[in-house]
Amino acid sequence: MSISPVTAWDPLRGDLSLPTLRALYQSGDVAPVDVVRAIYRRIAARGNDATWITLVPEKAALDQAKLLTAQAVRETLPLYGIPFAVKDNIDVAGLPTTAACPGFSHVPSESAPSVAALLDVGAICLGKTNLDQFATGLCGIRSPYGPCASVFNPDYAAGGSSSGSAVAVGGGLASFALGTDTGGSGRIPAGYNNIVGIKPTLGLVSLRGVVPNCRTLDTVSIFALTAADGAEVLRLVAKYDPNDPFSRQTPHRDVQQPTGVDLDPRSLTFGVPREKDREFFGNRDAAALFDAAAARIGGLGVRIVEIDFAPFVEAGQMMFGGPWVAERVAGLSDFLPLRRDDLLPITRAIFDTAGRWSAADAFTQLYRLRTLKRALETEVWPQIDMLLVPTAPTAYRIAELEEEPILRNNHLGHYSYFVNLLDLCAVSIPNGFLPSNGVAMGVTLVAPAWQDGALAAIAAKCHAALHAPPP
Repeated sequence: MSISPVTAWDPLRGDLSLPTLRALYQSGDVAPVDVVRAIYRRIAARGNDATWITLVPEKAALDQAKLLTAQAVRETLPLYGIPFAVKDNIDVAGLPTTAACPGFSHVPSESAPSVAALLDVGAICLGKTNLDQFATGLCGIRSPYGPCASVFNPDYAAGGSSSGSAVAVGGGLASFALGTDTGGSGRIPAGYNNIVGIKPTLGLVSLRGVVPNCRTLDTVSIFALTAADGAEVLRLVAKYDPNDPFSRQTPHRDVQQPTGVDLDPRSLTFGVPREKDREFFGNRDAAALFDAAAARIGGLGVRIVEIDFAPFVEAGQMMFGGPWVAERVAGLSDFLPLRRDDLLPITRAIFDTAGRWSAADAFTQLYRLRTLKRALETEVWPQIDMLLVPTAPTAYRIAELEEEPILRNNHLGHYSYFVNLLDLCAVSIPNGFLPSNGVAMGVTLVAPAWQDGALAAIAAKCHAALHAPPP
């Protein structure tokens, strides 16, 4: 259904959250084609901001929308007419998969199961988004397609590696987006762009059709405007895949069915790092925002206790200070020996550190990681229901990350690297803005594996306590 410009949905005033679009479609005042046209106007207005690597042509996106309308299937498709974006290390049939490396580019004949599941329920794919090359980085500037900036300050990095996906959602270009997360790539850019980032339990979403980073640690992640939106998308893509050796059966029927946790905040205990364990790399404003979050969440009735954070930090340091760097090289063993020069210098430098580690080193660190995990299972998790940490400890200008690309990038992972290594699930939610530069910051809720449903439900309550509307 087309409508006149006078009554058309104003793209500058309407958010793209699932409830908003469903209400518009239900009213009959707006159809999917109107939303698609409005989004492409927004994309044009932003110019070449490095959000997209491959954008679906507007006509093709409109054809998707028109087909949905012609089939009259709104009542039967959960994501009818909902626009989404896909990180360009996840396959979408007919669109190039580059992983931000042009020499790696290929066009898959079928979509990754996570993408196919969304298309099957009426979502409209708008294109493939930018990322740190081969998902190696947390900054969002390691791409030959250009650096991604925070939607709130063009001088500051958007975070990565799923930078374009987060900017697409935070910038009002998609209702949600798929990313990936190995050490924080689905959370760091969510924080900087004032949106929600969901890192599911490992194995909950199929990794088929995803370019490997560290296959033992990788997961498909979800960016959304609210925790409820993200949880709904997760429920649709969380399916056991017998053809993915890293897929795992859930221990309960519904991943969104909270298990083992009372969802009344007054019954919950959150752990926070001890004062002496908190690290913000000199950013006092970021420290103040985290303190405010803890106080606000405590105001919901949650009990806040300090814990020894050192074991989490030690585990996280293994991400790039251990043999998991070699797993990144192993995942690209068919490509790297012949096409090493196709890598960006920073990507090549990181991959080259893999040679430092022997097989004996790998097993030694695996044993240490298991020891840390068991200690946390017996000494920390019995005392708390969830862990509350900053999503990132500080924010850096793009120029600062270019000046010191490895050290400052690793700073950003201080509170995120440990999650995948310890087999935890996490949700990053908005937590306000830094007064000095206007960049958004987040806080992350972390829980043991398979608590995805409870975590999303509690994250929604904590997000609501901020009293902030969706971007």
